[in-house]
Amino acid sequence: MTILVLTVSDRAFRGEKEDLTGPELVKYLKNKGDNSVYYDIVPDEKDAIKEKILSYIKERKIRVVLTCGGTGFAKRDVTPEATRELIEKEAPGVAEFMRIENFKNNKNSFLSRGVCGVLNDTVIVNLPGSPNGALESYKIIEKLLSHCLGLINGDIKNCAL
Repeated sequence: MTILVLTVSDRAFRGEKEDLTGPELVKYLKNKGDNSVYYDIVPDEKDAIKEKILSYIKERKIRVVLTCGGTGFAKRDVTPEATRELIEKEAPGVAEFMRIENFKNNKNSFLSRGVCGVLNDTVIVNLPGSPNGALESYKIIEKLLSHCLGLINGDIKNCAL
């Protein structure tokens, strides 16, 4: 699977703060084996988020985009809005599943506004900005992503959970 981990953070983009979330997720994904993982950082700007995602999809044939951050209530948190402008099909059940499962460990999980959806044959998932929140959220939907990609490819017999 070819994956982009995209951290959305003004301060990390400007080098004022170390991004701990993206590298943590990249490490986990690379340890899983067959993944080609790319990593990048963008500021909390809708156009920058969209442009970066589209360029990676076009140039590197990314199948899964995992954004980290920008899903809260701060004025600059625009990751869900950028994602909605890109996707053709929203997958609200995936986002709700992450929130419900995360609620068991973090009562603030329902404050995440992250969305999930499909653009052509790429799945885009908004994860929280904290290292633990992003990793735990990904683990919750990890098997679902393989199933989603199988369905997108029309490979129904090989996309069992």
